[in-house]
Amino acid sequence: MTRFWKKASIKEDTDGYRVVLDHRNLRTPDKHVVQFPKHQRELALLTAAEWDIQTRNLKAHSLPLTSIIARAIDALDPKQAQDPSIRAGVIDKLVNYSDTDAICYHEELPESLVALQDTYWKPIIAWAEKEYDVKINTTTDIFATSQPQETKDTFRKVVEQMDPLELSAFEKAVMTSKSFLIGLAVVKKAFSVEDCAQAAQVEMTYQMNIWGEVEDSHDVEREFMRQTLGSAAICVMDK
Repeated sequence: MTRFWKKASIKEDTDGYRVVLDHRNLRTPDKHVVQFPKHQRELALLTAAEWDIQTRNLKAHSLPLTSIIARAIDALDPKQAQDPSIRAGVIDKLVNYSDTDAICYHEELPESLVALQDTYWKPIIAWAEKEYDVKINTTTDIFATSQPQETKDTFRKVVEQMDPLELSAFEKAVMTSKSFLIGLAVVKKAFSVEDCAQAAQVEMTYQMNIWGEVEDSHDVEREFMRQTLGSAAICVMDK
């Protein structure tokens, strides 16, 4: 898409705020108007700002907030989604993701990698166990582990209670970080975005500490992780 608008802003009406490109309503891929309730004025402003800073040619990765918001409206809101069953499928996928959560698979060596895991992974695991009164299984084996059914049942209840926007933000955080627990820590604001990003990139940090940073690779991945998790956190900042 080529930029066709001069200014992106928000417009207030009786129900809340709409993002407008000049005088046109911003719409999702399914043509729903992007609008926010009164208490999400800051999110509306940030979404408009995301469009206002676009250059001549739009790139999908430069609209992380809009991506999460559109997903929430088009797919995860039963009242607006063309296929209301998508929400249930997403919840199933995310709960099952807890069995392959990256931060539940630990290494015993080398010590520098173990130290990074202890620093960034263990606090998140400990928080989840205490916050939700569950047992999180971890392993140092090469074979897959799984979470207790009671743990997955508890997590399912937590995810089912998420509204469409929180669920969309959670999905984005989980799929980007490859971790159910990191995603949960982001949307529940249990840890900072920086700490969650560090947890998601322990292996990369370890490699960089040994071999150095690869330009246009490690730096891009690092900033993408922070941009994506930060956008997820912004979407739930009013909670």
